[in-house]
Amino acid sequence: MSGSGAAPGPGSGSSPAACRFAHYFVLCGIDADSGLEPDELAGENFDQSPLRRTFKSKVLAHYPQNIEWNPFDQDAVNMLCMPKGLSFRTQTDSRDPQFHSFIITREDGSRTYGFVLTFYEEVTSKQICTAMQTLYQMHNAEHYSSVYASSSCSMDSLASSIDEGDTTSLLKLQRYNSYDISRDTLYVSKSICLITPLPFMQACKKFLIQLYMAVTSQQPPPLPLESYIHNILYEVPLPPPGRSLKFYGVYEPVICQRPGPNELPLSDYPLREAFELLGLENLVQVFTCVLLEMQILLYSQDYQRLMTVAEGITTLLFPFQWQHVYVPILPASLLHFLDAPVPYLMGLQSKEGTDRSKLELPQEANLCFVDIDNHFIELPEEFPQFPNKVDFIQELSEVLLQFGIPPEGSLDCSESATKLKNLVLKDLVNDKKNGNVSANSISMYELLKGNETIARLQALAKRTGVTVEKMDLSASLGEKEKDLKLHCEEAELRDYQLNVQLREVFANRFTQMFADYEAFVIQTAQDMESWLTNREQMQNFDKASFLSDQPEPYLPFLSRFIETQMFATFIDNKIMSQWEEKDSLLRVFDSRIEKIRLYNVRAPTLRTSIYQKCSTLKEAGELSRQRLSAVDIVAPEPHDFCAERQQVDTQSIEQRLTKMDHTAIHPHLLDMKIGQGKYEQGFFPKLQSDVLATGPTNNNRWVSRSATAQRRKDRLRQHSEHVGLDNDLREKYMQEARSLGKNLRQPKLSDLSPAVIAQTNWKFVEGLLKECRMKTKRMLVEKMGHEAVELGHGEANITGLEENTLIASLCDLLERIWSHGLQVKQGKSALWSHLIQFQDREEKQEHLAESPVALGPERRKSDSGVMLPTLRVSLIQDMRHIQNMSEIKTDVGRARAWIRLSLEKKLLSQHLKQLLSNQPLTKKLYKRYAFLRCEEEREQFLYHLLSLNAVDYFCFTSVFTTIMIPYRSVIIPIKKLSNAIITSNPWICVSGELGDTGVMQIPKNLLEMTFECQNLGKLTTVQIGHDNSGLLAKWLVDCVMVRNEITGHTYRFPCGRWLGKGIDDGSLERILIGELMASAADEDLVKQCRTPPQQKSPTTARRLSITSLTGKTTKPNAGQIQEGIGEAVNNIVKHFHKPEKERGSLTVLLCGENGLVAALEQVFHHGFKSARIFHKNVFIWDFIERAVAYFETTDQILDNEDDVLIQKSSCRSFCHYVNAINTAPRNIGKDGKFQILVCLGTRDRLLPQWIPLLAECPAITRMYEESALLRDRMTVNSLIRILQTIQDFTIVLEGSLIKGVDV
Repeated sequence: MSGSGAAPGPGSGSSPAACRFAHYFVLCGIDADSGLEPDELAGENFDQSPLRRTFKSKVLAHYPQNIEWNPFDQDAVNMLCMPKGLSFRTQTDSRDPQFHSFIITREDGSRTYGFVLTFYEEVTSKQICTAMQTLYQMHNAEHYSSVYASSSCSMDSLASSIDEGDTTSLLKLQRYNSYDISRDTLYVSKSICLITPLPFMQACKKFLIQLYMAVTSQQPPPLPLESYIHNILYEVPLPPPGRSLKFYGVYEPVICQRPGPNELPLSDYPLREAFELLGLENLVQVFTCVLLEMQILLYSQDYQRLMTVAEGITTLLFPFQWQHVYVPILPASLLHFLDAPVPYLMGLQSKEGTDRSKLELPQEANLCFVDIDNHFIELPEEFPQFPNKVDFIQELSEVLLQFGIPPEGSLDCSESATKLKNLVLKDLVNDKKNGNVSANSISMYELLKGNETIARLQALAKRTGVTVEKMDLSASLGEKEKDLKLHCEEAELRDYQLNVQLREVFANRFTQMFADYEAFVIQTAQDMESWLTNREQMQNFDKASFLSDQPEPYLPFLSRFIETQMFATFIDNKIMSQWEEKDSLLRVFDSRIEKIRLYNVRAPTLRTSIYQKCSTLKEAGELSRQRLSAVDIVAPEPHDFCAERQQVDTQSIEQRLTKMDHTAIHPHLLDMKIGQGKYEQGFFPKLQSDVLATGPTNNNRWVSRSATAQRRKDRLRQHSEHVGLDNDLREKYMQEARSLGKNLRQPKLSDLSPAVIAQTNWKFVEGLLKECRMKTKRMLVEKMGHEAVELGHGEANITGLEENTLIASLCDLLERIWSHGLQVKQGKSALWSHLIQFQDREEKQEHLAESPVALGPERRKSDSGVMLPTLRVSLIQDMRHIQNMSEIKTDVGRARAWIRLSLEKKLLSQHLKQLLSNQPLTKKLYKRYAFLRCEEEREQFLYHLLSLNAVDYFCFTSVFTTIMIPYRSVIIPIKKLSNAIITSNPWICVSGELGDTGVMQIPKNLLEMTFECQNLGKLTTVQIGHDNSGLLAKWLVDCVMVRNEITGHTYRFPCGRWLGKGIDDGSLERILIGELMASAADEDLVKQCRTPPQQKSPTTARRLSITSLTGKTTKPNAGQIQEGIGEAVNNIVKHFHKPEKERGSLTVLLCGENGLVAALEQVFHHGFKSARIFHKNVFIWDFIERAVAYFETTDQILDNEDDVLIQKSSCRSFCHYVNAINTAPRNIGKDGKFQILVCLGTRDRLLPQWIPLLAECPAITRMYEESALLRDRMTVNSLIRILQTIQDFTIVLEGSLIKGVDV
């Protein structure tokens, strides 16, 4: 069943099984022939007493033998019916029957449900009783010797409860913990199980309980058990969507219903229990982990609790579906599944007395651990909260409180219900009247109080007007019993209503959050075949636009959620709905969005983070209540099947399906051999296989009626009808289409041979490699921007948020790879544990002999020969940087920080290669099948990571913003033209996106210095200056280099100007704009590939001053200058159209190469008369000052008074700003002052007013030639219009640019 059994194709619709209520009836227990076989796979401890050990169980019988499209998987069913194997009891032990359910997910993702009742039966085999006694004798002999050998004996789990001070404890232990064949009765567990295509949990539970009642009753059941089993297997149909069904158990009818096509899908597990077990807050947190596809491990002693929580949470995912490994009950023999390096949702049974600390889990970096019994959860690190979590919890609390359930949860409720249920079953077993309660014996409603199942059954029976034979209790019920009856009916209905209301609240959240999802679906393919073929290469959802449209608080969660497989599948289904019938969940979800639009009339683009409550709670349960009170379909009762009796014919079945007003036929005697099917109280009879092997024939019309619901079961085969593709090819396409690891989402449960385990692990290895390829490709494509667009990879936009999400998911992938196949787990992060052990070994070797230093980037030389010393590339050094960060408290956090740092340094692949090059360590830490020991895959993995070196990441610098970072700076003078020694006192101030260092004095005649300060982020500017003291005070600086000593990022701040009075423009300080230097790795990469190097982020090459241009290079012509202005302004406009967090440095766009200041300098320099008048340099600032002198002394006359006012205010503001810059307490040169004026004019939206003033000023005729741009009216008007386009934006200037200028 977890094998290759695919769902039925259109051709198999004639199979009657396709629309049966139940597929198989199964009996599991002890095989008398093979005797007691210890279950080694369960990892049992032989110190335990034999009664506490587990032994192998076996499928004793199953009917029918096989169904073509749902093959019977014997191993899987046996393991899940009895996950602990057989258990033995004596007459002194509790032997309450236990109900649990399970689920088998096939490799194609389709599911089958199992419902199991486990009870105890007396062992009649002498051979097994003798074997048990022998085991006890051996066990006790060993135990005595160990007790006498040491006073601190390790007692058996039962012995530990005995008072150790008691001198007779040993005798007590011997008597209590033993089995004596002459004195004790031995019992062994047996399971009866129904396997069904849909999770009708309550109906199956009722049916199995009635079967069990029939076995334990003193009187035989009305008909042999075969009649009832044959009836449910072959004569009870699946109710069609939107209909209810009544069929017959041994004593009472059972009613179930199936939601309609436009309702939320079937969910029969009471959500009340899930909320009581976990508490509301915990449940919402676990729900969030499931949505983000983490690894979720549920932990409880009770199998049914594991199922209730797993099914409850996955039910609430609507309209999404869990896409990965789903094993709510993990048999003890399958613990190696926890090694799976993929997202999973699994349930593990906790052994009595085992606490969490003793549980060794292979990987915990991304694990959500849910201890159900102790009401406790452990969440992964870096865990985003569900949007509007507080309001969401408040709304759910209100719903729960209406139903009297405390939001903090209550373990006791579920406990007491379980105990009562067990008491009830005991009473039924001892009941003398065949389970039919008389008025004066046990009260049926005492029974109902603890058993919701029977309570529901009674409530429904009353509502549907069914009179239960021999069970008319109303005549002699006392008042209390009547109240109790009413109470049970209400509780039954309230549970149902609660389920519906809670699901509505969850569904409403998703409807609100994704109301506009359709607008962002990218539908490019013309037909399904081309879409399937290119699925992996195509982007289906415009993630960046979707996120930019969301409220800020939603982003941390949504950015991760839209990367999940469940969201990708949801969008795939949406695209597929163009060519085929809509997926049922999608259809319901889309119809809900339509309703929202009709009622809310909300503009689809306006997103709000205001919480909107669910408005449909009252109507939600109406349809279901109507269905429960008017049964549509009554199944035939089990009835006589001898040749003389009435035969079942197809027409009567069809009539019963189409009509509602007929009398059901009773269970019938099957055509059985005489002497078989005899009744023996307390023993489940050996069933006659020939009568149960097949059902009635000629049910074709019944089948075809229900077949429509089944057709969706296998979409792959259905597609082949539409498109005409070969089935095998189509399945291959579909598996590829469902991207990332989907093909390994469900490992096979049944076969446990080493070969199959190896194959499963091999699938995991292939899946991890594929996931690595996809992730690195996505990161590259998103990051490379325009170059990627030219190569046809879609739009060039990646938000910082999205980048962070992708990097977090890479960290998660690396943790999963490092967790795969671990020998022994140490700490929560497998990667960090490996790094630490590598570090220990390396440091030991370093002590023995100095290890060779890995080559770092070459020394950065300049004209002057001064250079930055080499930065050593060292894996260990990078680890030490992380270990010194006191902000990070956990191993998982350290591993993630190390990955981010290595990625930013472009050393991730190199470091991991070095880590894995220590083969003895890798062999010691990992099993043979581990990913890290598969050489070819490992090489490919490192190669994929190497490709990330093609782009620049700042994922360490931008995340750890508060850490202290050492920086090294070098000032490089041009020594040929400048003094080698200066007498003045130089200083420097380094600024970045996150702050600045403040002014730092440079020791005299030392050009290199190191300093430590809080992370500055990407560096933007350096202010450098001196105090002009002494004789040799003039200084010609080529550039300043600053390097971040942790990340290795080196910035060059070009200068090429003098600092000193009476030389150049007389400046004693300059503001330099930085550019990030390409690393050595980048330079190698550029040499290797013909693709032009990626854009620096951002490009900030040196801005040459106008004066240095004159006479050296050809001057730009008027057209080039105007183009330059347009480009500079355009870059600023683009800057403001990016999301706020992605904008980078505005300083570069204003003052860098090709910035606005440089472009305006070109304008002002065009046609400027000879730069030297009487051997003295003339600067643009000289022209500005003359204009100010003219404005201050002249009162101009204009025709229009309004114009006069505007002109005057512009003149005043211009003069005020220039004077403020001149009087500022800074020794800035003339070009520096012009830069400040342009920056302030841009910020305060004054430039377009000042330019016409300067163009009209008389000084212009003296200082500019007639051909100058500033003297051409059309050019000036065009310049004003261009500058006006940036007036809409709020420009914030970096403090270093305008320090000390007070306007």
